[in-house]
Amino acid sequence: MQVAAAPDPIRQQTALTAYVKSLAREAGFDVCRITTPQAIPHAASNLEGFVEAGYHGTMGWLDETKARRGDPAVLWPGVRSIVMLGMNYGPETDPRLGLKDKDTGNISVYARNRDYHDVIKGKLKEIGTRFAARSKEEIKVFVDTAPVMEKPLAEAAGLGWQGKHTNLVSREFGSWLFLGSIFTATPLTPDDPETDHCGSCRACLDACPTGAFPSPYRIDARRCISYLTIEHKEAIPLELRPLIGNRIYGCDDCLAACPWNKFAQAGREMKLRARDDLHAPSLSTLLALDDAAFRSWFSGSPVKRIGRNRFIRNCLIAAGNSGDGELAQHCRRLLQDAAPEVRAMAVWALNSLGELADSDTLYMERETADEVLIEWNRTRYCR
Repeated sequence: MQVAAAPDPIRQQTALTAYVKSLAREAGFDVCRITTPQAIPHAASNLEGFVEAGYHGTMGWLDETKARRGDPAVLWPGVRSIVMLGMNYGPETDPRLGLKDKDTGNISVYARNRDYHDVIKGKLKEIGTRFAARSKEEIKVFVDTAPVMEKPLAEAAGLGWQGKHTNLVSREFGSWLFLGSIFTATPLTPDDPETDHCGSCRACLDACPTGAFPSPYRIDARRCISYLTIEHKEAIPLELRPLIGNRIYGCDDCLAACPWNKFAQAGREMKLRARDDLHAPSLSTLLALDDAAFRSWFSGSPVKRIGRNRFIRNCLIAAGNSGDGELAQHCRRLLQDAAPEVRAMAVWALNSLGELADSDTLYMERETADEVLIEWNRTRYCR
């Protein structure tokens, strides 16, 4: 009786590597490459330095999850290969053009469609399920919210490199890639890492409105508009408010300035088109949103995650920066809003517009929230 030959592990590994990449293409990913959990040995120390410098601001989870975030094998000891995937979300036009329309709100490109966490995770689960069925090994999928350092892993896998703005840059897709990862217990053939192609360019650093880069490849989140408008729950520092302009959710300036973006436009299939109502919404309309209207409008959007009050806070800063006195009526109405963070920014916006009236004192005579009174008392020195 002839005994069947044992399967060739190298051939099996090659076949499974090709298989997972074919699944990625079928699911609509633009790029898929492989790395190992040992491929980012400096990630932990880099993260430690970032946190020690205080650059993480109020994002305490970065400190709490340092051990798992800095070493994929700590997050999941069974991982043997990491599949990194990218989907191009490059905009049809330069998103900075919307900064000129001061009476509109500028929403970051990534948030103008469905929440990418939902889009990407659904596709990763589909790929992972089919791959696990063939490989007979366990998998785990991650998209951004898990303690995974996706950008260093993407660089190690060869998707691109971390540019001077600390985001991933690709020679094929510029700075516009959504990232996701599949951890698997299956040994796969790793790809070569990408090298840094930034050279002497500093376009992204010079484009930052708030000077959030203390040096190339280092970002201070406390000055980053994306952090301030999305993650930061407290009052935005006074000196940074005028620099925010009409950016009401995130900021694309450093991404949009990258010269490699020209390749993201060539022959690109639009998979994630912006919703028309999120392209350049009027501030007057946004300032009128109550909680129910906010939830309805931003259903399925990542904007919904920050909640109505923080979003209206951002819109009031944009209104104050607009120079449009017609927005004062909307700001004045919000002096009576239930949320103190909204009332506080209504005071700041009216003062910035030069539209504070004597009648507004009536509201302040009844005010009890310290954060609102702080803004009101500042106006004495600004008028």
